[in-house]
Amino acid sequence: SSVGFRPASVAAAGCWSRYMAARRLSRYVCKQHRALAHPATARRLSSLAVEVSDESTRPELSQSETMLDIGTRRIFTSEHDAFRTTCRHFFANEVVPFHARWEEAGACPRQLWTKVAQSPAKRPVHSLMHSFHTGVQAGKMGLLGVNCPEDYGGLGADILFAAVSWEEQCYAKGSPTGPGFALHSDIVMPYLVRHGDEEQKLKYLPPMCRGELIGAIAMTEPGAGSDLQGIATTAEQQADGTWKLRGSKTYITNGFNSDVVIVVARTDRGAKAAHGTSLFLVDSDRMAKGAPLKKMGFRAQDTCELFFDDVTLQPDALLGQVNHGFYYLMQELPQERLQIAIEAQARAEAAFEEARRYVCERRAFGATLYEGQQTIRHKLADMKTALCVNRAFVDACLELHSGGRLDSATASMAKLQSTDLAWRIIDEAVQLHGGAGYMLEYPVARNLADSRVPRIYGGSNEIMKELIARTCKVFK
Repeated sequence: SSVGFRPASVAAAGCWSRYMAARRLSRYVCKQHRALAHPATARRLSSLAVEVSDESTRPELSQSETMLDIGTRRIFTSEHDAFRTTCRHFFANEVVPFHARWEEAGACPRQLWTKVAQSPAKRPVHSLMHSFHTGVQAGKMGLLGVNCPEDYGGLGADILFAAVSWEEQCYAKGSPTGPGFALHSDIVMPYLVRHGDEEQKLKYLPPMCRGELIGAIAMTEPGAGSDLQGIATTAEQQADGTWKLRGSKTYITNGFNSDVVIVVARTDRGAKAAHGTSLFLVDSDRMAKGAPLKKMGFRAQDTCELFFDDVTLQPDALLGQVNHGFYYLMQELPQERLQIAIEAQARAEAAFEEARRYVCERRAFGATLYEGQQTIRHKLADMKTALCVNRAFVDACLELHSGGRLDSATASMAKLQSTDLAWRIIDEAVQLHGGAGYMLEYPVARNLADSRVPRIYGGSNEIMKELIARTCKVFK
């Protein structure tokens, strides 16, 4: 359309930017997978450019038939609904059927990201990393780098589209945790978008959007977890301008499959970490990788150790300004913590629906558990109320973040409350299943194991309380 054209209905709704993002999204996704997606999905996506929803009529979570319904919550529009349908179709068909085997392997195959031929010499070999997936790839479907600018291969959509993809991965059967898409697209890529120079953006972002390069970020060390000021990995600048990187990192998500890692290192050991930390872009052939770690949960998400033994980095490996790394981390952490909160909330909603379905079907003493046991009905009522109340807060945080107004303390509240609530709700869901809830064939069992670590990563919940407490002091 011409620059001056602006449909009256769109202007009246005040959502021109979302309308334009939806137009770009629909053109790209329809082109990439019209023949692959369900026909109804393709038709839905094709109509995005002329459709604007009335947000005031959308039911909230408490008013919906199920918590997984599409078309709910007034922060979203019909454009987001269409993208949600695409994501739901992808995770149901391309992830869920293979996820149990990926859990045995300890990682997802690269073919889930994209079809790419790469020299075996450039990639670590692991005996369990054979492909269990030959279907549609996330990169081809346009599910990676959704809100990355179009100039660098993304769709240029708003953060709400990214949130839809986070939720839908958790809504899929068993809330599969294997694909590290969210970390790649919405934690790693924003550092490049906001702090990278033009050469770095052009080198990394387009192939990351296509899934040809997988990204990770390496902060945690054996002696430094939530306390980033305890980082011991160092990068020392040499006379010729290059850097010598020394140290190791642990618990690195996407680490085993990674092609590029943002490494946090001390560059001024004489200064406090806040003033002497920098970020570096390190390609996978510049580091040693441990085998995927065996974990209690998140068993299909590849997590490993990384080792840097006097690695020489060129000057252009520095991301942003030297000694500004800590500030960059603090700027990006609110989105990471909001993402953790949204995923925890969605995982708890999925568990509630599993428990609700189970007690309405399981019979005991001549009636279903729901019909025959008041205590069961009241337990569901408590669970639903807690989820709906927290959903309202999480959506408010998402709305704040979409407008650039989410602060660190509020994001910490969302992360603290949502991950603690998810643990309680999923534990109750297991209890409502009885002995069946302890069996891994039931989604709630796997969901419970996966719901423990979100209370630890992204800053432990004890650290979240300390950050929140700093806003509670009365200043005279």
